[in-house]
Amino acid sequence: MGKEKIANYFQEKQDHHENLFVPYIVAGDGGLDLLQERINFLEKSGVAAIELGIPFSDPVADGPTIQEASIRALENGTSLAGVLDVLEPTKDERKVPIILMTYLNPIYAYGIEKFAADCERVGVDGVIIPDVPLEEEEVIEASLTKHHIAFIRLAALTSTPDRIKEIARRSEGFLYAVSVTGTTGARTSHHERVATYLETLKKHSTVPVLAGFGVATANQAHELSSHCDGVIVGSKIVDLLHQGKEDEVRQLIVDSL
Repeated sequence: MGKEKIANYFQEKQDHHENLFVPYIVAGDGGLDLLQERINFLEKSGVAAIELGIPFSDPVADGPTIQEASIRALENGTSLAGVLDVLEPTKDERKVPIILMTYLNPIYAYGIEKFAADCERVGVDGVIIPDVPLEEEEVIEASLTKHHIAFIRLAALTSTPDRIKEIARRSEGFLYAVSVTGTTGARTSHHERVATYLETLKKHSTVPVLAGFGVATANQAHELSSHCDGVIVGSKIVDLLHQGKEDEVRQLIVDSL
C-alpha cells in the first residue's frame, strides 16, 4: 500500500514505455454515487494514478474550472468523510493508486491522526496538501508516515535551487512539478524555462517527476513528458467529464501515453 503501491504501479507503466498520466477529478462533482464509476473508467483507460480533489470552499491553488466543480460537489453534500466511505468497499479491487488532494483545513477539522489512519484503512495511497510548506510539514508528516501514506510535495518554477533540492529529497510517491506560475487551468503553452526546471527536478529527485497545472492537450503532455516522467491533467478532465464527454477523456489519455 501507499508509497510502495505507487512505485510499483508507476514502474509497471514505465516498463511498457508509457508516459505517466495522472488525471485529477473533483470527488462528488456529479454526485458521490458517480465516483466509483469514474475511478473504474479512468483505471481502464490506462492512467498511472488518480488524483481525487476534496472540494473546499476556499481553494488557493485552483482555477475557475476546478473552483466551479468544487462548488457543485459541495452543493451535492460531498465531504471528506463521504469520499473515504465511497473508497472503502473497493480498496482490495483497485489496482490504480488513489491520491487525495486536499487543503489542511478539512484535515484539521477531521483530525490529523484519524485522517491518516482512515486513509490507510480505505486504500488511499498518497496525499497532496498544497497549503502546507516545508517549514510546517511536522504538523502532519509523522501521521502520514505511520500509516504508510505517501506525502507528495509540490515544487514551483519560482523555487530556489536549494529549496528544489530539499523538496526533491523529501518527496514520496512522485514529485509534483507545478509548470506554470498561478492557479490551475488549461494553457495554450508553457514557459520556455519549464524544460530546464523539469530536468533539474529529475536530476535531484529519487521518485518520478510529473508536471501539472496548465496541461490540456496530448501534445503538451508529450512535450512536458520529454523532460520528466509524465503529467497531471486536471481542469481539462474536469470540464470534459462535466460535459459527459468520456470518449474525449479516454482519447486524451491514450494519446498522451
